[in-house]
Amino acid sequence: MGQKKCPHCGNWSEWNQNIDDTCDYCGKNLSPVEVKRDKVRKDEKKKNEEEWMFYIKESDTSLVKFFKKVGNGFYTVFMAIMTFILWLIAALPG
Repeated sequence: MGQKKCPHCGNWSEWNQNIDDTCDYCGKNLSPVEVKRDKVRKDEKKKNEEEWMFYIKESDTSLVKFFKKVGNGFYTVFMAIMTFILWLIAALPG
């Protein structure tokens, strides 16, 4: 636990190093920049997850969910094999 100077009113407030902590005097957020960064990061993560071709939505039928899970499995195995082959190519010459 520590203290942080409020960027809005300039008073020192108790701070638990949490981005959701608010000023004891004015009630505004002590870390507005970090809150914005966190929101952007969460939005980008959600967007990237939903753009994945095998993303399973709640509205998908059970058959579509099954095929997406199978697709995810094949993709994982394929990437593991490719990673091993690339590691082998990099390790053999050295």
